[in-house]
Amino acid sequence: MEPGTHDPAAATTTLNLRVRFCDTDLMGIVHHANYLAYFEAGRVEWLRRRGVTYGSWTERGMHLPVVEASVRYRAPARFDDVVTIETALTQLRALSLRFAYRIARAGVLLAEGFTRLACVDASHRLTRFPPDVMSILRSAESVPADVALG
Repeated sequence: MEPGTHDPAAATTTLNLRVRFCDTDLMGIVHHANYLAYFEAGRVEWLRRRGVTYGSWTERGMHLPVVEASVRYRAPARFDDVVTIETALTQLRALSLRFAYRIARAGVLLAEGFTRLACVDASHRLTRFPPDVMSILRSAESVPADVALG
């Protein structure tokens, strides 16, 4: 986020997930495309812990499409591994935001990356985040964490 607008510790959420068999490829490792799905799981959980669901925002006519994504792979994850997804809001602008992600297993970094999401209305036109949404995005977690080990 912009300097001075947030507490970095409040901007981070951690989620544990167990790798499902369907996430793996013929080599027995998580298919590269599934890391973007893990990023999404982290992002949805980040919002949920601040009391937000995508459904509640879409009811207001607000959508957050991914407009840019990057993944750097460091080590493989395998079926039944429990991975930790760390999601941090790193930039908040009037029309977009950026999340950074780190995926690890027992302290070993597996992948890292980011996504940039735009704020658009129901007609898919760029729109500013409303002031109440900006306040939510700057807030710390308020909903207790659930461990989703599937």
